[in-house]
Amino acid sequence: MTDAPRFEMGHIGVYVTDIDRMTDFYRRVLGFRITDGGAFGKARMAFLSRDAGHHHQVVFITGRPAESYNTINQISFKVSSLADLRVYRDALLAEGVDGFDPTDHGNAWSIYFRDPEGNRLEVFMDTPWYVQQPQREVLDFSLSDEEIHATTRARFGAEESFRPVEEWRAEIAPTIA
Repeated sequence: MTDAPRFEMGHIGVYVTDIDRMTDFYRRVLGFRITDGGAFGKARMAFLSRDAGHHHQVVFITGRPAESYNTINQISFKVSSLADLRVYRDALLAEGVDGFDPTDHGNAWSIYFRDPEGNRLEVFMDTPWYVQQPQREVLDFSLSDEEIHATTRARFGAEESFRPVEEWRAEIAPTIA
């Protein structure tokens, strides 16, 4: 649809097996607050947000069978700095989460991990560059911020698509409704 009205991603709803465990993890480790909740028929629901401008950014609803396969590829949360990303790295390591995977995509620095029910989550920040995706290298948090910038530039800078993200945004903007 080329004339689609503009919209922003609003929230994600996730069926869960153990709503109390999931709510505790998202509150304690990711900093969400419960904004609402209650029963809906036989199901329980919990609404969580980190932004007072949004009633909820995540909603959990009971009803996922314990033996069911998880079909979520990832739920991603954007931060604005490497310092913020490091705070989450420390919290996730302290929590002992499964699947901890710090990743350099060239256009983003990410940490992938699993929540208590195995849903794959990502905390990420954009880099100042665009490089054609997919790309995946290990992000080394033992490096300083300056060294991380330099490492990413060295890894991906020779690629034909590598350029400042502002150039890519200007190029892609006319094609996005």
